[in-house]
Amino acid sequence: MTIVSTLVFYPMAQEFAEKFKQESAVKSFDQSHHALMRASTEKYLATLKKGTTKFVDLQNSKKKTHLIKWKTLENLDRYLLDFEANFTRRGGKIVWANDAEEARQEILRITQQHEAKSVLKATSLVCEEIGLFDYLQKNDIDVTETDFGAFVLELLQEKPYHTVKRTLHLEFEVISKLFHEKFGTPIDAPAEQLATTVRDLMRSKYLHAEVGVTGADFLLADTGSIAITENEGNTRLITSFSKVHIAVAGIDAVIPSILDLGLFWPLLSSHAFGRPSAVYNSILSGPRQAHETDGPEEMYVILLDNGRTDLLAEKEQRQGLYCIQCGACSHVCPVYQQIGGHTYKSVYQGPIGALVAPYIYNKKDFNHLSFASPLSGKPDQVCPVNIKLDKMLLLNRKDAIERHLVPQTESRLWKGFAYLMERRRLLDFFGGKTKNFFLRSFFKKFWGKHRELPSLPQKSFSQQWREQQKKKN
Repeated sequence: MTIVSTLVFYPMAQEFAEKFKQESAVKSFDQSHHALMRASTEKYLATLKKGTTKFVDLQNSKKKTHLIKWKTLENLDRYLLDFEANFTRRGGKIVWANDAEEARQEILRITQQHEAKSVLKATSLVCEEIGLFDYLQKNDIDVTETDFGAFVLELLQEKPYHTVKRTLHLEFEVISKLFHEKFGTPIDAPAEQLATTVRDLMRSKYLHAEVGVTGADFLLADTGSIAITENEGNTRLITSFSKVHIAVAGIDAVIPSILDLGLFWPLLSSHAFGRPSAVYNSILSGPRQAHETDGPEEMYVILLDNGRTDLLAEKEQRQGLYCIQCGACSHVCPVYQQIGGHTYKSVYQGPIGALVAPYIYNKKDFNHLSFASPLSGKPDQVCPVNIKLDKMLLLNRKDAIERHLVPQTESRLWKGFAYLMERRRLLDFFGGKTKNFFLRSFFKKFWGKHRELPSLPQKSFSQQWREQQKKKN
């Protein structure tokens, strides 16, 4: 399958969509990229199978998480207020941010308020969403990425390729060469040595950390805590040593109870990392208390909207807010396998990115992503919270057409096509040559230059059937 053939059949917004098509075309015929993505998918499916063996009834667990998320979003205002009340009771501070700009400004304000000149940052999709790294750098704040993958991407000046496996597109030889050039490690150094190099670089930074910025996988309403899952331990070091801890989370990250982690953590870990449990799971309930020996002196949680309430207002598509950001749907999506992550121009890639990006960014520029899916059903099957991604994307397409976010000429063309197809006599009035002429004139562009447009016979099936019936009689 070539992604160009799949995509051009659907309507697209102009500038962003055209760039998307062009970059997709390049990636679609990059054989080395295909081999890399194919190997990654095969490896992921093998680890997923192994990681989910501990579930007695995996499908029932998925249904439970779906129900919990449904319940949470139906009562989102109450759970967010419960979280705020319980978090502030232990000395934590809540900042509500309507959009990315507000969130960035508040984080900068907190940093400057504490006269900090440096920030240690753990991997966070929400921080990527608001463009925090670049914003702080432009305001003379030294920001250090502490996650290995994010550290590598910063050296290369690249964006994440996948929700979880951020350097998915990079072969190990590329990273090894990079470290050889930057830090003098042997060109054939094993992965363990590269990881040790990063740890050594970070050690002194942890000990003198001023402000630490992390994400939060879940917000626990009943205890006012944040829950973080990771494999490297850098987030735990940041939250232990930093004088000020700022956690940034979308309002959709809240769940009712700490007891729900018994279900959410294993599902997230198995679908993100292919293991029953991540290496490090942390629950943080505010700044360091009088009887505690580590932790921040002050702790803030930034609760970010940034289009999430717009998505919440959609009765069906709000399922996009159920996402626990495991990245499983991208791994099995035929389109993502062809074009990779950078083509989406969004932190959220793959099917879930196609669903939520139009709301988090804007519908006009990212509307085309809803059409960038063959609706294969595979993402639906692998999703740990049972999001009906295919159905949601179809609804996004429907909304785009009804809101006139697609080219009107194309809409009229398809209406004309439907009009003809519904009227057999009118359709049979034209011969095969005339029909083929119209197909070539109006549909060749959408069919794609790499696929042969099928030819229609001189007589339609209906005409041939009637002729055969006459002969029999």
